[in-house]
Amino acid sequence: MKILLNLTIVLSWFLGLVIFTFGILNLVLVHPVPGTVYILLSLLFFPPVEGFFKRKLGFSIPFPALLVLALVIFWFTLGISDLAEMYGL
Repeated sequence: MKILLNLTIVLSWFLGLVIFTFGILNLVLVHPVPGTVYILLSLLFFPPVEGFFKRKLGFSIPFPALLVLALVIFWFTLGISDLAEMYGL
């Protein structure tokens, strides 16, 4: 159980950083609105923010829901967004 917990924390940090990077790239290269949305959504993945939700609001977002959100963000960024067209993906 301890290994699974560590794996989810590492994966949360990784997904948060990747989505934050998508946000920065969209902010600089494409348009400020999707970049800002990606940056705000990336905050949901970082464990300290999840702890804030648990302490202040009394709930936390389950990890499988975060994985679905990450897949939707990746699909949108690499399939529909102008960022993918700029790099020929």
